[in-house]
Amino acid sequence: MADTNTKSPEGTTIRTLTPEDIDRVVEIDRAITKQSRRGFFEKRIEARRREPTAFISLAYVEKGVVEGFLLAHVLDGEFGGRHPVAVLDALGTTEAVRGHGGGRALMAELEKIARGRGAKELRTQSSWSDQQLTHFFAAAGLGLAHRLVLDRPCGKLANEQSIGETSQDDSRDLSRDVVPVRSMTLEDLPVVTGLDRRVTGRDRSGYYKRKVAEALQESGIRLSMIATVDKSPAGFVMARVDYGEFGETEPEAVIDTIGVDPGFAGKRVGTAMISQLLANLQSLRVERVRTEVDWDNFELLAFLKGLGFQPSQRLDFVRAL
Repeated sequence: MADTNTKSPEGTTIRTLTPEDIDRVVEIDRAITKQSRRGFFEKRIEARRREPTAFISLAYVEKGVVEGFLLAHVLDGEFGGRHPVAVLDALGTTEAVRGHGGGRALMAELEKIARGRGAKELRTQSSWSDQQLTHFFAAAGLGLAHRLVLDRPCGKLANEQSIGETSQDDSRDLSRDVVPVRSMTLEDLPVVTGLDRRVTGRDRSGYYKRKVAEALQESGIRLSMIATVDKSPAGFVMARVDYGEFGETEPEAVIDTIGVDPGFAGKRVGTAMISQLLANLQSLRVERVRTEVDWDNFELLAFLKGLGFQPSQRLDFVRAL
């Protein structure tokens, strides 16, 4: 198996992270980010235990001591993707071993594991101002992806008003009461996969089965939702709260997938779902929400622009595997 221990040319070891490594990983990460992301690392170690093929967690060991770490996961379907990709979420080494090749060794092991799991690309993000990290990514062969990272603050949409705050014939009424939106359940899976098939022409039932299961395991956080028109399913949105990906130290929400039945185009279904999502995020005290869009998906870009999304301060990187 690719996750088993391997030796780098320097005689150091790359191995799988274990729960016993958490304290050391948090210590290394705190020295870099100046904050503790213990919850993020604990969740990722547990996620790998539950789904070993979907998550990758590696330790760089030098002279018997963990001196670096890497966390990644494999996606198949998020952001409209058509093939599996590996996503690098977190990477760090101690200052004492900088220049020893630990980061390169971790990346090499990640690429080997990702290829073994069918991934065709390696992706990651960083702030445009993190020159040290962007230089590392460039040296590792990553380039700018043809995708835009968009975000916006959580809060009401522009001109959004609730029933009772506007006249009945006011076309600016973007209230969620116009299009009912509810939390997604496991029983909605056939509806979601069928709707997605009509929108994309592809069968992504495996992806949605995994995403719905993940959403229901996050106790108390229901961010995947179904919209209905005349009691018929009209659209869905799948989102999650990110507690530490890509070096973030504050909770941020991520919209993975949104779909609207073409038969309900123009009914404000997408707007209602985003409005409800933003309200839910506010109740969770999450300040921002982000998503990724292909640069030439002009229809989706225009829709998100109309809802207040703008290019974020993050860059998207990619490398073919």
